[in-house]
This record gives sequence, C-alpha cells and structure tokens, in this order.
Amino acid sequence: MNYQNILVEQQHPIATITINRPKKLNALNRETIQELHDAFSTLNADHAVKVIILTGSGEKAFVAGADISEFADFSVEEGGKLAAQGQELLFDYVQNLETPVIAAVNGFALGGGLELAMAAHFRIASDNAKMGLPEVSLGVIPGYGGTQRLPQLVGKGKAMEMIMTAAMIGAEEAKQCGLVNHVTTQEELLPLANKLAAKITRNSLVAIRGAIKAVNAKYIDGKNGYEVEIEEFGNCFGTDDFKEGTTAFLEKRQADFPGK
Repeated sequence: MNYQNILVEQQHPIATITINRPKKLNALNRETIQELHDAFSTLNADHAVKVIILTGSGEKAFVAGADISEFADFSVEEGGKLAAQGQELLFDYVQNLETPVIAAVNGFALGGGLELAMAAHFRIASDNAKMGLPEVSLGVIPGYGGTQRLPQLVGKGKAMEMIMTAAMIGAEEAKQCGLVNHVTTQEELLPLANKLAAKITRNSLVAIRGAIKAVNAKYIDGKNGYEVEIEEFGNCFGTDDFKEGTTAFLEKRQADFPGK
C-alpha cells in the first residue's frame, strides 16, 4: 500500500512505522491518522508480523502535535466529533491492538504526539526527547485520550501538573515518573527498540494477546480485570502455544511457538 505521510518497513517478524512529515515536525492531520490506522490494521492482520515499532522521521520530533490548522475554526459539534473519531480510528485502536506496539520517541512528543505514544503498549525515548500536553495553552484540553492515559502512567497529581502548566518534561524525568521505560541516545533508539521487540518475538503471541486484553480491561468502566485475566488464562490451555511451551519447558529446550 502506498502512503503519503508514513513509511512502513517490514523485516519479519518486526515491522516499523515511521511518521514522515518532517516539514511539519510529523504533526498529525486527518490523512496521517487514517494512514496510521490502515498501516496498523494491515500489519496486525499479517501473522508474520509479531511486533510493531512506531517512530518519527528525523531527529527533532516523534510527533510535535496535531495539525492545528485543520480544526482552528471548528464548532462545538465538530470538535467533539474530531476527538471521538480520532480516538476510535487510531488511539484506542492502537491501545487494543493484538500485536504489541513499542513507541520509540525520537524527539518532541507533544499533544496528539504524546497521546499517540501513550496509546502504544510501552515507550522508550532518546535522551533529547521532550514530552508534554500543551493543549490548555491553546484554550482546549487533550482530546485524544491524554486526560485518561497520562494519569494511568504517571499518577493523578503529576498528570494534573503537566496538563495545567502545559509544560514539557525531558526524557529522564519521563523515565522517573513512569511515562517511558528506557532512555538512550538518538543513535541507539531504534536498535534498542528492535532488541526489545526481538525479546517479545521469542514468546507466545497468543499469550501476549491475552495479556494485552487483560491489562487493558483494568481501565475499562464496567470491566473486572481479574475476571478477564481468569478467562484469558483459561483460554491459554486450549492453544497449541501452551502445549508447545509446556512441552519445551519439560524437555529443557527453547520453545518454537506456532502462534495459535
């Protein structure tokens, strides 16, 4: 598939999506959001792809925010629709994707950019990365899940401070508060992402899908995360991956998971 705003590279079993709007610091517009949805959907359906790395082009920005020119004159109704459609099409979609997603934050991750990184299953960052939700400085609030995911990751108090001050934090502070898992140099960012992805690919993707579903259930109103965990745990016993994993353990060899 040909894309205008993103690049997709597949080196099975790892795929990399690069947001490629360098002149706009990789800002998200509607076309880019749609292309990202399409790319994630296509890769998730490809059973040869076991992990997806998401990053931005260049050394300045992961995603510097949303493309404000697209919605500066929106009405109340249009603003609400923009948030709802964006969350459904991309941000919630990525969070609930069966294929693990690692965000490799290579520079500015602001507004919608940080919200996109937070939708990934976990994040790593280069030491020059800057992260924040500056929306209130524009007279609006984060609308792509930022008010929900940031407190989950850094706690209510830190999230309130970041949102209300519209301030950016650096990579080391982001690591200290749990927003990112690892900090490395710009040059080592993608190698580290690939190293982590390779570790994931050695495990059962069927089990990982169940784990993603169970972890996410904790944050869904009306869902009992423990009940989902019990259900997904039980489901594992009916899989070929479980049979292979337990057999390999007993035979003291490396498991070769069939992925079903």
